Amino acid sequence: MIKREIFDIVLRRLAQFDSVALVGPRQVGKTTLAREIAAEVGQKARYLDLESPSDRQLLDDPDSYFSLYSDHLIILDEVQRTPEIFQVLRGQIDQRRRMKEGGKFLILGSASMDLLRQSSESLAGRISYVEMRPLTFREITSDDQNRASNEQNLIDGLWLKGGFPESYMRLDEEASLQWRLDFIQTYLERDIPQFGLQVTTDQLARFWRMLANDQGELFNAQRFARSLGVSGHTISRYLDILEKLLLVRSLQPWSVNTGKRLVKSPRPFVRDSGILHALLHLQTSDALRSHAVSGKSWEGYVIENLISASSSKARPYFYRTGAGAEADLVLEFAPGQCWAIEVKLSSAPTVDRGFHNAADDIAAVRRILVYKGKERFPMRGGIEAMPLLDAMNEVSDAVRA
Repeated sequence: MIKREIFDIVLRRLAQFDSVALVGPRQVGKTTLAREIAAEVGQKARYLDLESPSDRQLLDDPDSYFSLYSDHLIILDEVQRTPEIFQVLRGQIDQRRRMKEGGKFLILGSASMDLLRQSSESLAGRISYVEMRPLTFREITSDDQNRASNEQNLIDGLWLKGGFPESYMRLDEEASLQWRLDFIQTYLERDIPQFGLQVTTDQLARFWRMLANDQGELFNAQRFARSLGVSGHTISRYLDILEKLLLVRSLQPWSVNTGKRLVKSPRPFVRDSGILHALLHLQTSDALRSHAVSGKSWEGYVIENLISASSSKARPYFYRTGAGAEADLVLEFAPGQCWAIEVKLSSAPTVDRGFHNAADDIAAVRRILVYKGKERFPMRGGIEAMPLLDAMNEVSDAVRA
């Protein structure tokens, strides 16, 4: 399943920049996308998988190899396996600029580029970043020929199994869950050590599961520290690792001065709902609906879909005051252009006074309720209630306006 929107974004960036970094967690579909781009470019593209010993051998003398194909698009997959390559890339990019040879680099990595410090230090001003996320609800509905009749089944299936293609495409729920459990184990046992992160794997696994049980709650490092018998500093480091691996998002509080006593702690979410449910061993939709985390799971699922729809052009926050004003998501499209968004799992949602107060505090230009229903309708106080797909389309239209 090719993510056409990301495909087009990467091609546009390659036309504009000397190098492009496509980042995202493992198994999200980066390699499939890169091979499609190579096929689009044709004979002027070279694809190297740096997890392959034979492909790494081709870069025994990387300067010579890159010079040999100076007019080509060179795709380097799983670049974290050879972080020393970034120093060579800097010189090669500068040389191609001087010679006007037209060759570009597409770099694929399984983490944020903050974790690959070599790139951020050596390629500053020479690289553009694109994040590839798991499948979104809008992507799977655009691929389904019977979307109108299947919409609820599609949204439930993606919410339960998550957006990693290998998990979502498995029709058998047990097989899908097993794939995700294996994915988690592989990250813990192979990928995290590969990045050179000095961490106790068993402790990180426990922390990850605790975060899943605490999905979307205010982060309290000391509470986690007491449970795991480590320092608060260690807990903050664990959270930082999972964020940089693009597996957890810490939604930050809105911090503009409103004269109110604002909550200052972030709210961490396991980013992919399927991974969240695997951490909690929730295999079926019935098990999910009856679990205490279902509401926060749905909230995180909606938030990730809306952030994806914004193409990273709107800054996401949440808003909460000590007096009880609260918005689940605030999207800031530009200074003074904020949307206040409430998320409800109910098909017959209600909104309390706290959301209205939050929207007033931040002077929200739109107030949106995203709920698990099919109809769009107005509510009191200027709130627009709508299904997830409608909300995603509204966000996408706003960033293009």
